[in-house]
Amino acid sequence: MEPISAPPTGRYRWRVCAMLLAATTINYIDRQVLGVLAPFLQQQIGWNEVEYGYIVTAFQAAYAIGLLCAGAVIDRFGTRIGYAIAIGIWSLAAMSHALAAGVVGFALARFALGLGEAGNFPAAIKTVAEWFPRRERALAVGIFNSGSNIGAVVAPLLVPVVAATLGWQAAFLFTGLLSATWLVVWLKWYRTPEQQPRLGAGELALIRSDPPEPSVRLPWRRLLRHRQTWAFVAAKFITDPIWWFFLFWLPKFLHAQYGLSLLELGPPLIVIFVMADIGSITGGWLAGRLIHRGWPVNAARKGAMAVCALAVVPIVFAAHADHLWVAVALIGLATAGHQGWSANVLTLPSDLFPRPAVASVVGIGGFAGAVSGMMIATFIGFLLQATGSYVPVFLMAGSAYLLALGVVHLLVPRLAPAQVDASAS
Repeated sequence: MEPISAPPTGRYRWRVCAMLLAATTINYIDRQVLGVLAPFLQQQIGWNEVEYGYIVTAFQAAYAIGLLCAGAVIDRFGTRIGYAIAIGIWSLAAMSHALAAGVVGFALARFALGLGEAGNFPAAIKTVAEWFPRRERALAVGIFNSGSNIGAVVAPLLVPVVAATLGWQAAFLFTGLLSATWLVVWLKWYRTPEQQPRLGAGELALIRSDPPEPSVRLPWRRLLRHRQTWAFVAAKFITDPIWWFFLFWLPKFLHAQYGLSLLELGPPLIVIFVMADIGSITGGWLAGRLIHRGWPVNAARKGAMAVCALAVVPIVFAAHADHLWVAVALIGLATAGHQGWSANVLTLPSDLFPRPAVASVVGIGGFAGAVSGMMIATFIGFLLQATGSYVPVFLMAGSAYLLALGVVHLLVPRLAPAQVDASAS
């Protein structure tokens, strides 16, 4: 008698991951348009470094406020509706930049964009928790998180051409229409695994193969009692501002340091963010590979995070690089390290908390990262206005990740899941 083979599990969950990848890509195209155009809008409109810092801070402030609400809203209404609300807001906000004529107008548009974009990562990570077994989550997060780098690559490819051909307003309108198109597809197509008729029984069994998780909704006051929450908060607070710096100041750094024009910015930015894209997928793959080889989750996750943290350290030399492409290589390695780090950090909530609490924990951590980003954006604006030097910023970037890893290990030395008392909810 021939052995009975296991039924095929299917790959529908990876289609869901592709949708998350598309949303994250569009999210970062929308937010990156201003960064690409900043050196030239600054000349055209006349804002100084401090005022540009305030514009960036407006986005960060709204992002922080949005994250206070986004996780709880998504946990309450589900990923389908919660994601739709978020992307509807940021689509309109992206297009509203075309109406801005000064610092106040751009600050208001950025504030609205931050409110909407705050919903992307809580919704995407909760979707991963719904659609993937624990052992595949880091890879799934790494794949969709790579959209942040794809978006950062696409933006310098498209934005300068659109702006040079049709005007800078058209660049904001075009990216807003991309997110509106995604929204229509999402509402028509997305359902949870149990409600998706195209999902096979074998794949559904794989998705639900982990031990049952308690079906409780934890209020924030209870989440904040757990060291696991504070570990995630600390990781985001310490390292998120570095990524914001990459997004909003790299074009200005390259323009100021090497005199690049709008069209010349494209190739170095593309190389930097392609490297970041590779880092995102590699960081998630590395942790999953170590787990597959028998490493405990704690050692695999932190080992991958340590490798990524060390990759960022050489950026301390970027401000003194004599050649453009030496600086690009150092910065690209750092962005790769950050994104590999993020692929693992963003998996921590689903490692440490039951599924109903994941989006709320991500929202709390994202809020911490956005508040820290606000502080750094204002600081960088005043620093550059006063000194014109990027050296202190690169020194801060090079040390942030090892510091964050130390804090995470101190708070959760074994990555033990939070002990949830369902009867207390």
